[in-house]
This record gives sequence, structure tokens and C-alpha cells, in this order.
Amino acid sequence: MENMILETIRQKIKKSGKTRYQIAKESGVSESQLCKVMQGKTIYCETADMLLKYFEMELVPKKRPKKQRGK
Repeated sequence: MENMILETIRQKIKKSGKTRYQIAKESGVSESQLCKVMQGKTIYCETADMLLKYFEMELVPKKRPKKQRGK
């Protein structure tokens, strides 16, 4: 799951057309953390959350089907 989130953020950064410097200034995430994202390294959850908010995305829990109770 972590890799999917980081890959999604990485793609958003690439497609944004902005420099890492611009994204860092606008999002509050340091350039070094953005560099880690682009290199595929792990980052703090708080950093991922800041970037998700910056790109107007959010994590939504997957709904699981309710288990049938036996009669």
C-alpha cells in the first residue's frame, strides 16, 4: 500500500509541471523530502499527508463487505 501511495504522489509531482522548489514552497514539504519521494525512498506519514493535501487527494478506507451472521 505504501508503494502505491508514493507512486501516486510521484506521478502527481511529475505531471504537475512544477519544480520541486515550487512544490516545496507551496506545500511546506522540504525539497529533501521531495527528493526522497522521487527516488522511491520512504517518507514520514505526515509528509505523505501534506503532499496528498497539496495535490487535493485523500486516503479513503476501503469498505469491506459486512460478514453474514449465522442463524
